[in-house]
Amino acid sequence: MKVAILAGGFGTRLSEETQIRPKPMAEIGGHPILWHIMKIYSHYGMKDFVILGGYKVDFIRDYFLRYRSSRSDFTIDLGTGEVDWVEARGEDWRVTVLDTGKESLTGGRIRRARKHLQDGTFCLTYGDGVSNVNIPDTIRHHRDTRAWCTLTAVVQPGRYGVLDLDHESHAVRGFGEKRAGDGGLINGGFFVCEPEIFDLIDDDTTTWEAEPMARLIDRGKLASYVHDGFWQSMDTLRDKQVLENHWAGGAPPWKVWND
Repeated sequence: MKVAILAGGFGTRLSEETQIRPKPMAEIGGHPILWHIMKIYSHYGMKDFVILGGYKVDFIRDYFLRYRSSRSDFTIDLGTGEVDWVEARGEDWRVTVLDTGKESLTGGRIRRARKHLQDGTFCLTYGDGVSNVNIPDTIRHHRDTRAWCTLTAVVQPGRYGVLDLDHESHAVRGFGEKRAGDGGLINGGFFVCEPEIFDLIDDDTTTWEAEPMARLIDRGKLASYVHDGFWQSMDTLRDKQVLENHWAGGAPPWKVWND
């Protein structure tokens, strides 16, 4: 199963970092948060990634093009260009990096990746959030509900839009305004999707969280998987520091993989 990661936005609320790199490439513990997200999925055997780039996409391309050489000892014949890997270190991942348009919104980015994702169920998430959510459980739950899309509902105080859920059927009935400290559930990403979702996205100006989700709700095809464990996005410099502190503490909650 493929994993699509939204990695093309401007990240204006983290401008301290995004003036020089796309937000998913901002580092936690010396690794881009994008790498942390991919390690989470890889831990569960999901190693075929489609990166939906846009703003400063070349930064992402260069990172993966140099990924093996930057971590490995090698001998190179400068005459022929032949490389002998003395000790190769890397990941057994397949990574497709797409330029989905600098100005495209989230729905438009997903729509542009259709030919890479339309063959069956796929996972989708944001390139700036980590969690210890059990990915296989989200997939099983998605299949049980027969939804076209299942989002992971998480608890996060603050500024996000709260979800209105039917707790018996797990259907999403709508979205509302979030009041600070009200403890409601929010959309935390870590979606599981069916190819039917592509027909609900109009064009590059479509926001995934707006018209497509409203259409899914109207059809009764948007479900939720409630995760009461760790989840944290990296929207601001303060959020980044929270994640850095977790990593520095030696036991970051989202690190489900073994070194």
